[in-house]
Amino acid sequence: MSNSFVFSSESVGEGHPDKVADLISDSVLDACLEQDKTSRVACETLVKSNQVVIAGEITTAAKINYEQVIRAAIRDIGYTHDDDVFHADRVFIHNLLTRQSPDIAQGVDARAADGKDTAEQGAGDQGLMFGYACNETPEMMPTAIMFAHRLGRELTKVRKAGVVGWLRPDAKSQVSIRYENDRPVKVENVVISTQHAASVKHADIRDFLIEHVIKRVIPAEMIDSSTQFFINPTGRFVVGGPEGDSGLTGRKIIVDTYGGWGRHGGGAFSGKDPSKVDRSAAYMCRWVAKNIVAAGLADICELQVAYAIGHPEPVSIWVDAMGTAKVPETKISEAVRKVFSFKPAAIVKQLDLLRPIYRSTTNYGHFGKAELPWEQLNRVNELRAAVK
Repeated sequence: MSNSFVFSSESVGEGHPDKVADLISDSVLDACLEQDKTSRVACETLVKSNQVVIAGEITTAAKINYEQVIRAAIRDIGYTHDDDVFHADRVFIHNLLTRQSPDIAQGVDARAADGKDTAEQGAGDQGLMFGYACNETPEMMPTAIMFAHRLGRELTKVRKAGVVGWLRPDAKSQVSIRYENDRPVKVENVVISTQHAASVKHADIRDFLIEHVIKRVIPAEMIDSSTQFFINPTGRFVVGGPEGDSGLTGRKIIVDTYGGWGRHGGGAFSGKDPSKVDRSAAYMCRWVAKNIVAAGLADICELQVAYAIGHPEPVSIWVDAMGTAKVPETKISEAVRKVFSFKPAAIVKQLDLLRPIYRSTTNYGHFGKAELPWEQLNRVNELRAAVK
């Protein structure tokens, strides 16, 4: 019997209020790491109307001009039009940053402390993190989220290239994929909402996005006469970005990961240095899962890892091949423990995370970008050898 269903995922553009907040937080993180790789950063951002609020805890030797960093991030996004209420040069900035709590620091630092079991670096918090990989796409990511991200990237590309003058930074995309027997076969529908200048007609927006964005991104064989295109379905999207809606760091965690296809532990990524396992261990789990699939040990793989704050070893590691394992799952789990270390300090070292690379993760997903260290297929041979 045929197994047929439709699954949808969304992405958001760089000018979406939540992504504005994410980029500001990651820009602050990168600015700290550029000067001091031992920086401890937990930077949260709120944007609304013409206001930016940064709050959180930062301990660093870096000398940061936070206003300069914030305005540069907003300028990169493209909020520079004369009619922008949220404008790179005109926003009001409120800085509520303090130092990291010494109680947290003693658990994370690689030093002995009263009540701490070891002198090793511990996890920056308790929590659970997931990683996922599959063989559906070249990026080893679910199809719907990758198509949604590609649409967002293409929309940003044509906007920043000035192909048309009416595009504005705020945008969202969504793709619904039909599966037959667990394989993606067709795009059922595409939704794109993009902010625009008041002067452009809705029909012109629709025609342009279908021809110059959707058809350039979605493979022709995945579209047929029944595929539906919903372009700015409210009819008007002039007021956008933080003028139209508030934005918060970490509110797009499903966009950042697997589009709802793989599980998410709940912790956000942006604005956090890699001592925070919310971020680094999620990257670690993706790296391990991707190498397992690339090694041919499974067609699909999901990992969960969990930590106790201040403790160096994870309290659990779970590997699930979802019925697609090519060798016994117990062997895969044993191989994972042989090849990889999930201690927070070891994750940072294995993936070389004390670098200012985090702005490049902010938009269009933290996974599926070939240049990032957790996307590298550099443990395939070790895993294959470990299961023999």
